[in-house]
Amino acid sequence: MAEKRDLYEVLGVDRNADEATLKKAYRKLAKKYHPDVNPGDKDAEQKFKEATNAYAILSDPQKRKQYDQFGHAAFENGGAGGGAGGFGGFGGFDFNGADMGDIFGDIFGDLFGGGRSRRTQNGPMRGANLRARLNITFEEAVFGCEKELEIMLKDSCSTCHGTGAKPGTSPVTCPRCHGEGQIVTTSQSMFGMVRNVQTCPDCHGTGKIIKEKCSDCRGTGYISSRKKIQVSVPAGIDDGQSIRIRDKGEPGVNGGPRGDLLVEISVARHPIFQRQDMNIFSTAPITFAQAALGGEVKISTVDGDVVYEVKPGTQTDTRIRLKGKGVPSLRNKNMRGDHYVTLVVQVPTKLNEKAKEALREFDEACGNRPFSKPEKKKKGFMDKVKEAFEE
Repeated sequence: MAEKRDLYEVLGVDRNADEATLKKAYRKLAKKYHPDVNPGDKDAEQKFKEATNAYAILSDPQKRKQYDQFGHAAFENGGAGGGAGGFGGFGGFDFNGADMGDIFGDIFGDLFGGGRSRRTQNGPMRGANLRARLNITFEEAVFGCEKELEIMLKDSCSTCHGTGAKPGTSPVTCPRCHGEGQIVTTSQSMFGMVRNVQTCPDCHGTGKIIKEKCSDCRGTGYISSRKKIQVSVPAGIDDGQSIRIRDKGEPGVNGGPRGDLLVEISVARHPIFQRQDMNIFSTAPITFAQAALGGEVKISTVDGDVVYEVKPGTQTDTRIRLKGKGVPSLRNKNMRGDHYVTLVVQVPTKLNEKAKEALREFDEACGNRPFSKPEKKKKGFMDKVKEAFEE
């Protein structure tokens, strides 16, 4: 007897896959190897059964636990899964606990051009959401702002009042679906008789046919125009978050409400500040003298420059906290994060002789070994000859 494949390998997922991942993997395999798609292909039929068996076990928490512990032995010879007798219903498989009806409904919907979600397509349907992107600065994200966004919006055609029909005429009931917006067919499959619901291709689910189209909207019932939308960006919004503007999306179908406009915010990088949640991070340079002696330094924040008293003996990479100088909370504008500043001691790279001498004296005063001054090179015979000619 051929060795049985690992169920996770059959579905092509790892052992930590969640329910959604399992369902997605099985649905993909079932659509690929379904016998109705591959008539007469025994290899495809076997792979379909293998994938179905794997999903039936792994989608059931109890059976998955037994399989993880005992492997295939859990379902053989009267094991925890109930043996061969415990897996009846389809080709020796038990679908108790698995949402197989939901999956098969999705599969047949895709295979036969229909789906359960389309059964109400001739009723009122909410319009689709529109998406747009808005670029703002770091400061605008922190404090909020008002922006104007220009997008294309559809409105009801004023000529036909949204019917799509030429003025003086009206849409008629679709003769193919008799106004239902759907065509129902039945077919024989390995599961028995399957009822398939398909959106009517003539009326596209509306149940109505427009014989004479409106010349202005060309039968769509809508006119597109560019409009300006005011966007109120709240203080504290972060990069990648979206603002929902109600009823500014696509128009609804059959009297349904409009969709929404989802505005994704893109925050520009700041040359100094970095953000993490409600906190801001930055670095600030201080001189060696300020680090050693202490004193006041100016630090840039989103609220402007603030004066901070540096303690004597401050080391480089010391982090200080400016309370309440961070980003406001989206839920409570009176709450703000903090600003964390890393102090970096700047080592001078260009010193004149007077500054160098002062540093040597400072180092000696601190008890360090004195610097050895470079000795003057003694002049040789050739050096003296060269000087004589230069004179």
